[in-house]
Amino acid sequence: MTKENKIYKSLLLEVYRKTIQALMLSIGFGAFALSANAEMLDLEKDELKLGFIKLTDCAPLVIAKEKGFFEDEGLQVEVIAQPNWKQLLDNVITGELDGAHMLSGQPIGATIGFGTQAHIITAYTLDLNGNGITVSNSVWEQMQENDPSLMSETPTHPITADSLKPVVEEKLELGEKLQMGMVFPVSTHNYEIRYWLAASGIHPGFYTSQDKKGFTEAQVELSVTPPPQMPATLEAGIISGYCVGEPWNQQAVAKGIGVPVTTNYDIWKNNPEKVFGVNKKWADENPNTHLALIKALIRAGKWLDETDMDGTLIHREEACRILSQKNYVGADFDVIKNSMTGFFFFQNTDKREMPDFNVFFKYHCSYPWYSDGIWFLTQMRRWGQITEAKSTQWYHETAKKIYRPDIYLEAARHLLEEGHISKKDIPWDTDGYKAPTNEFIDGITFDARNPIGYLNAHKIGNKDSLN
Repeated sequence: MTKENKIYKSLLLEVYRKTIQALMLSIGFGAFALSANAEMLDLEKDELKLGFIKLTDCAPLVIAKEKGFFEDEGLQVEVIAQPNWKQLLDNVITGELDGAHMLSGQPIGATIGFGTQAHIITAYTLDLNGNGITVSNSVWEQMQENDPSLMSETPTHPITADSLKPVVEEKLELGEKLQMGMVFPVSTHNYEIRYWLAASGIHPGFYTSQDKKGFTEAQVELSVTPPPQMPATLEAGIISGYCVGEPWNQQAVAKGIGVPVTTNYDIWKNNPEKVFGVNKKWADENPNTHLALIKALIRAGKWLDETDMDGTLIHREEACRILSQKNYVGADFDVIKNSMTGFFFFQNTDKREMPDFNVFFKYHCSYPWYSDGIWFLTQMRRWGQITEAKSTQWYHETAKKIYRPDIYLEAARHLLEEGHISKKDIPWDTDGYKAPTNEFIDGITFDARNPIGYLNAHKIGNKDSLN
């Protein structure tokens, strides 16, 4: 866009705002007038392409577009499905995409040079929770034989991998290894299924400088499968289980081909899942545009988590209908609705209330916490993706290169002034570290201020000297 066109557009927007402000004041809508009176950011770029993978946790991007939050910031945004996580990241690095729905580990992996090298940053966490681990019907039957308590139509949750261990050992005796799927080497799903297996004494394998697949010492082999292909790959018998986001666990239930045995809420309560990532070079060149994007996403997350007086989510069914469109997630509305509206089917006989299965705004979830980044770094080191021991200082410095709460807070200040959020919505005074928590399936406490101590607390995985 030329400088002259930008000036012309800015003038038109100013006329539009003043007209709306006058109209709102005349009919008594003061809050709307406040918003209309907000100063628009001077955008460096107003036509953008954002990437996503067909999962329900792309919802903030989709809703920001469909509900006009991007447009309110003067942005014309295309939201474009990507075939897999690698191509999505590559397209952000090359500039084909301006930003994207990313795995939390992608900005970290790229910045530290695991796989593709590029400095990617995030100023916005898209959601908490949202994943599950599903096993095939035949594996589930074997788990039930190993633990008769699982024979119930509504077994006690959480379900650990204890009853899976004899299945793994039987295969090893036959010279075989159980094959399971996850979506990407630096995905939350990879670290979650590894965590679940290792908590029951099943070794999921190490990455080494020579072994990029992570099969070294593995008792279960974990391979990459794109999320929408998980159910078909399970049904074909190529894998016997997987860890993936929704709606692909619920799809297995709907098709009768598998049983979700746990969700990541039970592996780590209220764990971070996806982030919005951009190339740091792009962010440096387009600071106001980046702020405008974060503003729109904050509003989208708040809209998604809005409840009535009884605590019922009021916009989720509408969000599910939007997400079910072919250009977005493209799964059946009823399948998406299962988890997005506060319920989860482990089996057709086992529907449970899970109001926090998908969290997009509450619990200050969209703030980019340094401690979240440190957890992912510990898992990369635990499983050998980081090949050498690192100092405690390195963990903190690395997280701060990638997670940008300063940008988030600046965007939030604009929204507060405009009346779109309230002061309690944002953790204004935090230092970026959540309190230590032991709400993991193995009960081990994670304190982000002591990453090496946390790393060493696990029986399976790399251990380092304290420094």
